[in-house]
Amino acid sequence: MATPRAMAATLSTSYLVGGIAGVLVVLGAGFHPALLALCVAALVGAAVLHRWGRCWPRVAFHVPLVVGSALVSCAVLVAPDPVSAVVAASVLSFLVLDAYLFFDRLLATAHALLALSGATAALVTRDGVELATVVGLDAVLIALGVVTSTLVARASSAERDPLTDLLNRRGLDLALHAEVAGLPASGGRLSVALLDLDHFEELNDSLGPEAGDRALRLVADTWRRALPPGAAVARVSGDEFAVLLPGMTGQQARSLVEGVRTAKPGPALSAGIAEYVLGDSSAQVVRRAERALFAAKSAGRDRCVLDGDETPDLVRDLAAALDAGELRTQFQPILQLGTGLVVGVEVLVRWHRPGHGPVPAQDLVAVAEEHGLVDRLGEAVLRSACTQLAELHASTGRRLRLGINVSGLELADPCYPDRVRAVLAETGWPASETVLEVTESVLDADSLAAVSALHSLRAVGVLVAIDDFGTGYSSLSRLDTLPADILKVDADFTATVTTAPRRAQMLRSIVGLAHALELDVVAEGVETAEQLELVRRVGCTYAQGWLAGRPVPLPELVAALDRARAV
Repeated sequence: MATPRAMAATLSTSYLVGGIAGVLVVLGAGFHPALLALCVAALVGAAVLHRWGRCWPRVAFHVPLVVGSALVSCAVLVAPDPVSAVVAASVLSFLVLDAYLFFDRLLATAHALLALSGATAALVTRDGVELATVVGLDAVLIALGVVTSTLVARASSAERDPLTDLLNRRGLDLALHAEVAGLPASGGRLSVALLDLDHFEELNDSLGPEAGDRALRLVADTWRRALPPGAAVARVSGDEFAVLLPGMTGQQARSLVEGVRTAKPGPALSAGIAEYVLGDSSAQVVRRAERALFAAKSAGRDRCVLDGDETPDLVRDLAAALDAGELRTQFQPILQLGTGLVVGVEVLVRWHRPGHGPVPAQDLVAVAEEHGLVDRLGEAVLRSACTQLAELHASTGRRLRLGINVSGLELADPCYPDRVRAVLAETGWPASETVLEVTESVLDADSLAAVSALHSLRAVGVLVAIDDFGTGYSSLSRLDTLPADILKVDADFTATVTTAPRRAQMLRSIVGLAHALELDVVAEGVETAEQLELVRRVGCTYAQGWLAGRPVPLPELVAALDRARAV
């Protein structure tokens, strides 16, 4: 189906031809005010469509098609003679062509039948117009509609993906080129989003290609229904989709994509968005969207990144907070199940933004990742935690192993291992008491930089923990190939082990496999004594959760540990 720009150009030409044909009839048959008024209306309509039609949504073009049919029917009624009436009715051929070029077969047929019924009714009321002439004209217009519909269907099939019935790469390129070509003149907005299904290869490998095809069709149906009029979605490769969002800024597109991505059913996916900038070619817009998609995947997947976003106040405030050292750290205790003692902590960052209050940690990290501050944020948290724990050991002799979350973007930076080693040397904190916690998604086979960074740090004694294991696409078969020392079972998994016997058995199997691979196991999200007893019984090495303690500043945690020891 045509783009709004092509629709406006085609329909304005039809109006122009109809108006000129009417003027010629007036000139040849004498002055007829009513017919002349209809001609002027058609010419004005042509000018309006040419000037503003390219900015209209697709649905708006139903109106000029209906109005055009009405103008033709009126022209048939007021034509000065039978021949002029038939000539006026023949102008419907342009509108029938337009309908089948613009819309799907059902809507186009509805427009054609409406136009034919109006013109036919007007013709049969005219003296001197034979019924056979009317029937013949209708037959010609119907045949024209059938032929046009067939040709459009065959032409559009070359631009559509047979599995999902979305646009394919060729169809996307044509639609995007048409949109970009019209933007300098209209001054409109356009954003492009690229969507990539997370771990699609593993889904195909584990459940078969039929399951993969079902997932692709589900994604196609979900996005097709969720997008506003005028937007277009395409499948551009095996598990990659593209969305054209005319009239939307990058921020608006990000809000829409994030809303659909998180609220609708279907596989998890990563998204990269770019807004058209004056002077960009269609290829440049796509390249920037690809860059944003790569950033989303490098940051751990299952997220949305906007390229070229204007720096919001939140980002400026975060940069200032990093400069001023205003971010604070809290520590959540990790319990050794064999002894019942707190032997480690996980450090968590906290920021109370002036005038706004606490910023959720996940939002803080997401903003830092999107705006190039994640390296500074990660280094600041690591330095603060190492400094505090080193001072604690120096003053009390107490050693608590440090766990710290690492972003995929940090690991992708070739300088990351050097930064970690420099902080450890500066603070005097031992590498052997440092645990980098990473999600399995950032250690995919295609994340060579991340894997290389972890191997480099493990070589100097740093430990690696696979975080959030047991959710998403966690793969037991890859545990022996990942650079890991510790497995952290996700809190959502732990929460059900006392109520779902199969989950408890699965946890027992995971622990057994981890121990066979010489991996320690941390059960996250332990909140009840019953859960604590179960994870101890199945062989977990450590437990972490609100039962052992909530995240608090280090002095508060140490005071609580001293009180517990005194009791």
